[in-house]
Amino acid sequence: MRSALRLLFLVLLTTSVPFLRAQTASVGTPIRVAIVGLVHGHVGGTLSNLARHANPNVQLVAIEEPNTALTKKYVDSLHLESIPTYTDLETMLNKEKLDAVMIYTPNKDHPRVAIAAAKHHVSSIMEKPMAISVPEALAMRKAAQQYNVHILTNYDTSYFPSNNAAIALAQEGKLGTLHKMVFYAGHAGPVALHTGPEFVAWLTDPEQNGAGALYDFGCYGADLVTFLLKGKLPISVTAVAQTDDSKDYPKTDDDATIIIRYPTFQAVLLPSWQWPFNSTRKDLELFGEEGQAKTVGTKDLSVQLKGEKTATQSPAPAVDAKRDNEWDYLVAVLRNQVDDHWLPGSLDTNMVAVQIMDAARESVKSGKTVTLKPLP
Repeated sequence: MRSALRLLFLVLLTTSVPFLRAQTASVGTPIRVAIVGLVHGHVGGTLSNLARHANPNVQLVAIEEPNTALTKKYVDSLHLESIPTYTDLETMLNKEKLDAVMIYTPNKDHPRVAIAAAKHHVSSIMEKPMAISVPEALAMRKAAQQYNVHILTNYDTSYFPSNNAAIALAQEGKLGTLHKMVFYAGHAGPVALHTGPEFVAWLTDPEQNGAGALYDFGCYGADLVTFLLKGKLPISVTAVAQTDDSKDYPKTDDDATIIIRYPTFQAVLLPSWQWPFNSTRKDLELFGEEGQAKTVGTKDLSVQLKGEKTATQSPAPAVDAKRDNEWDYLVAVLRNQVDDHWLPGSLDTNMVAVQIMDAARESVKSGKTVTLKPLP
């Protein structure tokens, strides 16, 4: 077996899992969750999963969404008539006994919902990014600490076997000293993909989204590089963004480049709504002194080590079942079954990721490189 293939199997043998802190849920009893917000397009998959009782460890007990017509659409299509629905968050939090809320609101509402839930000693997991500014992230962290709850962020890239295998190889030193990460992310754009109007309305509004493609897809790379480097703070962030399609995106960017600088290492993120195909790409490349690793879709990894003439492509090892999807990850964290300290969805990781993205937006506006400093 070639050395690149051997390294993939070493990934499974070289990971350790310490334990963590905070709110716990009883083992054997399904965690009680509520969906907050129905305006994020990814909510459909989550509701379908919960409606089918696909995960016995998670029980949907309530839905909160001010738009009653939108609520009715999902209730009717997924036969959720037995699930209580609310138009007011505080009313739901007061009435329902919850372990966690799953947040599918515009990005700008993440802090409001997560902090309100925390005050009721309810944890939360939200669609990426965690927040669209550093002050909001600091307020969320304060609430998590004060009320002893978890505030998590859901990135589908967290669960790709290919991403996890590439990063594990790098963390184990199998690629040598790392010098560069490149992350390509995006698709043809929400308008071209005929995304639902309730989703497009806020996704293309920088006040609600944070920016355009810069935030929509840049945050994946910010999260992955922070996961890769186990929370190391960058020296600086430099970013440019532009609007190529001003007809569809009159208020925000649709193409961007972000350069994140560390000592002897750079991460280059290429978020865009202008890729020439409809399918979403989220491709990771890592380059070190001893070799390179490139993801091929979500499940395969291509590895080429120094001295080898060609790369070897093979299936990546499966991700730990406790964190290979957002539902099992949430359950595992609430039951203290996984070390969440620097995982992609953790609060610690996303405090840094938010800082990177806030700096990228500032760099776009100022035209200057932004130096980062440790958070208080």
